[in-house]
Amino acid sequence: MRRWARRLALALACLLVLVTVAALAFDIATAGDARSARALYPGPFVQVGHTLVAYRRWGNAGTSVVLLGGAAEPTWVWYRVGPLLAAAHHRVFAIDLPPFGFTERRGPYTMAGWLALLHGFERRLHITQPVLVGHSLGAGVAAAEALTRPSRVAGVVLLDGDALPFGGGRGWLSDLLVYPYYPALYRIVSGSDWMVSRVLANAWGHEHPPLTHTLLSEFERPFRVAGTAAALKQLLRNGIPGVSRSQLARIRVPRAVIWGSDDTVDSVASGRATAAALGVRLRLIPNAAHLSMLASPHAVADAIDSLARPR
Repeated sequence: MRRWARRLALALACLLVLVTVAALAFDIATAGDARSARALYPGPFVQVGHTLVAYRRWGNAGTSVVLLGGAAEPTWVWYRVGPLLAAAHHRVFAIDLPPFGFTERRGPYTMAGWLALLHGFERRLHITQPVLVGHSLGAGVAAAEALTRPSRVAGVVLLDGDALPFGGGRGWLSDLLVYPYYPALYRIVSGSDWMVSRVLANAWGHEHPPLTHTLLSEFERPFRVAGTAAALKQLLRNGIPGVSRSQLARIRVPRAVIWGSDDTVDSVASGRATAAALGVRLRLIPNAAHLSMLASPHAVADAIDSLARPR
């Protein structure tokens, strides 16, 4: 037994050495993958304080609508909803909340940090009293803004997002993400068409289009922005901020909750609880999963327009 234990320990030690050497080699070979945001995205950008913020916009007149994406979502996810809302006479802006999309990786990645970035963005683009649409992680930001500055918000739409905090108290997990293993694993996972397509297919729903390399690169390319790996580690340590259900119940601005009927990332049950807390009816989007804005852009745009339309 002692001989077998020694052999097993030796084999594990050799395996660790091999994995470490492979991880180091991969890190060195791919170290040049990280690029500046401007090198990966043509813009537009706007400088907000010390942070270069990436965004998209559609329409030049009407009610302002600001679209806030979720985790690992670039503003590309709004590429169909944005023009539809613009055609319905809205000024539409989609903003990349760091550490996602193509906004520079400057923290802190906290609710206060995101709200400060949103306020600065609105000042720079002369946006007043927008309807805020928060998808997934962005739902928490929209809800927090409606609570802290209700007079500056025309309404909020929570889209496939319950606005609740997630992941707090698990900071120890970030301590396990050490060099050279974490950078290697991060680059492999975030750059693998096969892995990204599995996640995207589940989030998009059964009726997703062919997940070509060109489409997948819209989600993979933001992970190459310099500083993303370290930023995600910081976000994991602190958890994703949000608001409580009791705080949701205090929101009084016009509000709506929209949910993909096939969402398995944030369950429909969570959507019902969110709608109940806000005192509104849950609006389900048929045949859509978590990325309902991609699965059913017309239905999502119509639902947003019904709240954003001037009364």
